[in-house]
Amino acid sequence: MKKSWIAAAAGAASLVVTALVSGVPAASAAPAGKLHPERVCHSVATRGEATCHALKMVDAKGVAPAATAPPAGGLDPAELKDAYKLTGLASGGRTVAIVDAYGYTNLERDLNIYRSQFGIPACTKANGCLRVINQNGGTSLPRMDIGWAQEQALDVDAVSAACPDCKIVVVQAQSASFGNLGTAVNTAAKQPGVVAISNSYGGGDAADSTYGGYYNHPGIAVTASTGDNGYQGGSYPASSSYVTAVGGTSLVTAPGTSRGWSESVWSGAGSGCSSYNVALAAAASFNTGCARRAMADVSAAADPGQGGLSVYYPTSKSASTWGQFGGTSESAPIIASVYALSGNTAGYANAIPYAHTGSLFEVTAGTNGTCPTTQWCTARAGWDGPTGLGTPNGAGAF
Repeated sequence: MKKSWIAAAAGAASLVVTALVSGVPAASAAPAGKLHPERVCHSVATRGEATCHALKMVDAKGVAPAATAPPAGGLDPAELKDAYKLTGLASGGRTVAIVDAYGYTNLERDLNIYRSQFGIPACTKANGCLRVINQNGGTSLPRMDIGWAQEQALDVDAVSAACPDCKIVVVQAQSASFGNLGTAVNTAAKQPGVVAISNSYGGGDAADSTYGGYYNHPGIAVTASTGDNGYQGGSYPASSSYVTAVGGTSLVTAPGTSRGWSESVWSGAGSGCSSYNVALAAAASFNTGCARRAMADVSAAADPGQGGLSVYYPTSKSASTWGQFGGTSESAPIIASVYALSGNTAGYANAIPYAHTGSLFEVTAGTNGTCPTTQWCTARAGWDGPTGLGTPNGAGAF
């Protein structure tokens, strides 16, 4: 990442929230020439429906700058791997599955423009690296939705950046309903070689007794974004007891330090306690303050302005361009990729980081809102809501 060229995402006080939505920060007015984050997917209107958690940097008119090359402020693969000490690690060809809604006409083309730009080997259907299927495993794909297609671009580029030798399966649900997305997760779990499934979407808190069957896949690391509205309580599927809930940080270079990078809470990172689902047994000694399931478990870069990923993404069914993306839609596929690099997904993978906290970077600065119990919204040593136990320091915690 070059020198950051915008301020951090708007604070929690500027977030627009409804009781049913775990969405993204609303776009706020910005002076001419300044960029700010804007959601790429529509808000959730009804229960049982999800929205994606991707944010795109745009100008005051809501337009992303035209770009023929990666943006100067965007995180590139070498920087991402350096920040999380993943350089030199390999998965041995393990597969990360991406679950999203709707289609994406030029996914394969755009993915490989991204990979070529950064010197990453091609990942194509022909060479067996890439598969794109519908929620039932077939090849008749859903109609394209531009917002969800931009989400998919972020997801596959994030996996490519963090785990260049990972194979990728994209499972496209027919719609953004939990039923269709959940069916896609079950299909992803059946695909050969899949060790991790990334879910960069969410809705209001929900019960595992209703939807948990879709996410209950021991032996596969199922990651889910905690949302982009700061401290708001549970967001499903991140509030499921079966998944690894992934929060978000602001990531900046820190020359002169041993790590070379510094992280704080991203103000939009979702956190809170589920009203329905049981607490993780592995978290019992970490003082989450939640009677039930607490989120997040771990985190990674999510601030679109400070740690946002350079992405090659569609602007229409035929055209694509470069931009800078973030949200917890960035952090969830990064963590799924780190699980793939570790190869350690036995049992319920969300328990693994709690036994290996020494292999994480602690995040001890920043907040994502105001809450009744400090650790739910404010960083501290040990566990906290916005960043969980911390961010990857290699793959040893996964």
